[in-house]
Amino acid sequence: MSYLPPPNKQLYYEQVWSLVRQIPHARVATYGQITKLIPQPDGISDLDYQASASRWVGLAMAACPDDVPWQRVVNSQGQISHRPEAGEQKKRLEEEGLLFSKGKLNLDECQWRGPGQSDEPRQGRLF
Repeated sequence: MSYLPPPNKQLYYEQVWSLVRQIPHARVATYGQITKLIPQPDGISDLDYQASASRWVGLAMAACPDDVPWQRVVNSQGQISHRPEAGEQKKRLEEEGLLFSKGKLNLDECQWRGPGQSDEPRQGRLF
């Protein structure tokens, strides 16, 4: 299966950015989690969306405005994806009080549950 671009890139990116702006301080979300919180665009099959959506979120994060806390989006293992900003991302997350163990965050402790969900801070625990 090959990667498909979003049918309305700007609209999709704006939905991603709006959602990421809601991630509280010292919490993170995964690329895949964000795809599940955004409505699947019309005209995209479930299979194509599943294959492409996490990449769309990554592309949206790479193009995000300055007011989007991009550092709070990590991969499904709680790791920072390999890219030039990786060091800056880790530094920003550590400044928020999150701790890495063996290069990972403990998602059980710091993953945001989504809009409207209870998110008591549980930062600082190692696994």
